[in-house]
Amino acid sequence: MLNDKTIAFLVAPEGVEQVELTEPWKAVKQAGGTPKLISTQPGQIQGFNHLDKADRFPVDATVDEMSASDFDGLVLPGGVANPDMLRTVPAAVRFVKGFFDAGKPVAAICHAPWTLVEADVVRGRTVTSWPSLQTDLRNAGATWEDKEVVVCGSGPNTLITSRKPDDLKAFNQAAVDAFSG
Repeated sequence: MLNDKTIAFLVAPEGVEQVELTEPWKAVKQAGGTPKLISTQPGQIQGFNHLDKADRFPVDATVDEMSASDFDGLVLPGGVANPDMLRTVPAAVRFVKGFFDAGKPVAAICHAPWTLVEADVVRGRTVTSWPSLQTDLRNAGATWEDKEVVVCGSGPNTLITSRKPDDLKAFNQAAVDAFSG
């Protein structure tokens, strides 16, 4: 259970794949945790169902206002534009790297590992992702596997990755397990 644990969900102002935000969010809440939406700008973020605009969600805080020390873990939802935008914002990259520096669990799905590449935190790790990222991840020093979910590491220094929305059930369970540890 995630009682008294707060999990950051880092999302760009636009481009997040909505189901990759909302399903892990529900899993954290159902496990007793407190999810917080962190973005690069205050206000609201725009979710997407693939290329179509979906719902808007209120931002709890920005990366400039928070750090890894404020949270027990991090979820990086996918969508193509979301991590592509995040990796161009130095404060967002520092925010992500802070979780690795602190040894806190991180879960990234679909295209989200692009942000991990930018933070230079995949070297020597085994990961999965949307298939088109495998060359980027290998070039960044990771071992890429085509699996539903890959859990690399144990205890607080765990990295959980998954390929796509179809993998969300396994992704959510692995993330909650890591955040509970």
